[in-house]
Amino acid sequence: MPIFTAADGTQLAYHLRGEGEPLVVLPGGPMRASAYLGDLGGLAAHRQLVLLDLRGTGDSAVPADPATYRCDHLVDDVEVLRAHMGLAHMDVLGHSAGGSLAMLYAARHPERVARLALVTATPWALGMPATAEERLTAARAREGEPWFTEAFPAFEAWLAGTGDFDPVCAPFSYGRWDHVAQAHDARADDEFNDEAFDVYGSDGAYDPPTTRSRLARLAAPVLVLAGELDGGPSPDLARRTADVFPDAELAVQPGAGHYPWLDDAEWFVRRLVAFLARSEGDASAPVR
Repeated sequence: MPIFTAADGTQLAYHLRGEGEPLVVLPGGPMRASAYLGDLGGLAAHRQLVLLDLRGTGDSAVPADPATYRCDHLVDDVEVLRAHMGLAHMDVLGHSAGGSLAMLYAARHPERVARLALVTATPWALGMPATAEERLTAARAREGEPWFTEAFPAFEAWLAGTGDFDPVCAPFSYGRWDHVAQAHDARADDEFNDEAFDVYGSDGAYDPPTTRSRLARLAAPVLVLAGELDGGPSPDLARRTADVFPDAELAVQPGAGHYPWLDDAEWFVRRLVAFLARSEGDASAPVR
């Protein structure tokens, strides 16, 4: 397991899966160990996945200063990883909350990003959180599923602030609530750093006007991939995210939730591989 040292001396780990050109993958959660990403549905057969365990998660050490869990501070860790790997520039994939980290990195180091893939990315960095109504609209579309009757009232209460998040709501994050999804969700408690979760998006983490201004000049191609059934982000919120970038394409994966590589690995991998083959200004790229 490779280790590198962050600027503040914290020992950080990353995991390599597959061979070929590196793809640096920033996990979500926020602050969930990268193990939940697996091999991204088989994407490791096409690219070498560099799965970063953010500080205090997975095999990375807990920092001396918990304030460094904040998303904007984590940008420095990504840049040290790039230098450690000897990459002049790199392809970056951010999932969920990791999408905001990826956007902050691209805004601060645009010359280091060759391609940027945002997978069901929560665009907090752009000042666009998923709203309760967007999440409820997506949830109501699942009404015919056997778990819905029990899950929806708890989900509604959580979004209204009248109840804590109940594990019974987990199926809303997946396109299919099958044994694969259930096993994936069952590992979550062991993979999260709850203290870091609370700090990740705390006051000062994001400066949306500055980030938007910088990303509006990003030369790198961008893929914004949404799950059709996801409420955070919904396909409409993903579309608005794509509109921030000058060279972005939107892909909505049919029947997918927040973890699209679990719902249809073949579709997911095919779409990512096609995007990662793009070069800047490739006129043959799909359009929104």
